[in-house]
Amino acid sequence: MNTLIAAARHLATTLRGLEFSQPVAHVYRPLDYAWKPHELYLKRFGMGPKRVVFLGMNPGPFGMAQTGVPFGEIAAVRDWMGIEATVERPQPEHPKRPVEGFACQRSEVSGRRLWGLFAARFPVPEDFFAGHFVLNYCPLVWMSDSGANLTPDKLPATEMAPVEDACLAHLVAVLARLQPAYWIGVGGFAEERLRRAAEVLPGRPVIGRILHPSPASPAANRGWAQAATRQLQALGVWDASTD
Repeated sequence: MNTLIAAARHLATTLRGLEFSQPVAHVYRPLDYAWKPHELYLKRFGMGPKRVVFLGMNPGPFGMAQTGVPFGEIAAVRDWMGIEATVERPQPEHPKRPVEGFACQRSEVSGRRLWGLFAARFPVPEDFFAGHFVLNYCPLVWMSDSGANLTPDKLPATEMAPVEDACLAHLVAVLARLQPAYWIGVGGFAEERLRRAAEVLPGRPVIGRILHPSPASPAANRGWAQAATRQLQALGVWDASTD
């Protein structure tokens, strides 16, 4: 079995039984209900080693929550990566946050920006994934009663402790398998988790971050692709032409 598939299955099993109190009302687990496209992503693009790994935080409601792929904006996953598979419904499902899989008409802005940058630079996805890989630190989606997204940094530390333990162990396993020279956090939360992983793994990778592409970030709404490209060039990940 692909090592990344085994690691993802183990992570899903470890997290499945965890419960969370208010303000969490619903928890979505894409590695369960959207396992089929996630497994395709790992099979098709997760064979290592990789030169660069990008790490996100956790699934967005219209990205990985719908497709099972990190930053999984539907058009990018279906049309660029060529991945489409059956997605089940989470149980219980929040009425304001339905999971429609690849039939979802909403677009995940963060994913559209991230994968759009990669697709513009590497029109053939195999060219990108030959040296790059993208994963999320945590595969859970937390929502309040209203359906608002709750990010991991907003949840009680005591309830997040077993989540952090499982997610860090998974991250370490994936990095050990892929052996990247560049560990790039998509935002500060992810960069900090990469630095925690570096305390466990041997080697001296280049660890850095790019601006998170979320539309909630004013800086990201002012030429995100250009800013991220400059950051990657400054870190030595990309040169001024192509990689």
